[in-house]
Amino acid sequence: MNSPLVSVIVPNYNYGRALGLCLESIRRQTYPNLELLVVDDCSTDNSVAVAESYGARVLRTPVNSGPAAARNVGAAHAAGEILFFIDSDVAAKPDAVANAVELLAADPAIGAVCGNYDPVPLVRDSLLEEYRCLQQSYWLIADEGRIMTLYTALLAVPARVFAEIGPFNPKLRETENADYGLRLAQRYQIWLSPRVRGVHDHDHELSVLVRKVFTRTALHIPMYANKPEFPGGLRSGPRAWVSVAALLAVLTLALPVLFGAALLPVPLAALVAFLLGDLPMYRFVARERGPLFLVYFAAMHLFLNLVIAVAALCGVLAWLASRRFRGLYDRAEVATR
Repeated sequence: MNSPLVSVIVPNYNYGRALGLCLESIRRQTYPNLELLVVDDCSTDNSVAVAESYGARVLRTPVNSGPAAARNVGAAHAAGEILFFIDSDVAAKPDAVANAVELLAADPAIGAVCGNYDPVPLVRDSLLEEYRCLQQSYWLIADEGRIMTLYTALLAVPARVFAEIGPFNPKLRETENADYGLRLAQRYQIWLSPRVRGVHDHDHELSVLVRKVFTRTALHIPMYANKPEFPGGLRSGPRAWVSVAALLAVLTLALPVLFGAALLPVPLAALVAFLLGDLPMYRFVARERGPLFLVYFAAMHLFLNLVIAVAALCGVLAWLASRRFRGLYDRAEVATR
């Protein structure tokens, strides 16, 4: 059987606590022909020492530039026929690389294979992390099959395809995957497969998660406004409208207090719409963790969807007020690479 060299590329910034688990999972891969590159994005923790202890070839970005730039550095130094990107907070299942290679070899029209996560975190140290892991695992299960975007935490791309499409855009921190997915999907198929699987160490601090969710949501506004061909937005169905319902539920809470109990059905209707929008996900959570955890999950989901709705509104205001913000996705390096 032909076993092309696979370059495993691990972008990393201050994930020393999870990096060892990630690299150990690469060491345990059943696929025989690998090279391992860790691209450190100016970490201030022990990440480089951890990477070196696993025999990885360590590359460094000159300044902290984000995961897109780190992936580009890794790809530029890779010798493999296939590039396998894995985030430093993800541990891959032993057959993840082998299955990705098999899927890519089965059809030359496939330009990328993305993976999913287990519904249990890699490091179980907070309820918030348990919530986020279940949420993202469910959403990825729902998306499995051919997709029009890109999930980069577990991603296999033939080197020839990466050379043809060009590098990730390092100027698009937090949204570079959507940009790259659009460029790739115009020429090749992208598949999200349950056969390429890992375990993710999600954020366990609320402040960190809120910042990430807020930033990513706001930055998607100019993307959808300037490039309507991007998948998602309000066209994505229940996910987007659940955030709208969450905002309406909170904004209308004062109506019964100010104008009488007759208006109580207004916030209740919005809350019911919020819950019904993700009903299949709540069933999934109840099966996985039981009804008690489901109560926490629903409350946290309401809070984060409120953050998403507020961030979207802030993004719209920034788009209206800032020419630079409006032009974020209208630059030559995005359109031509």
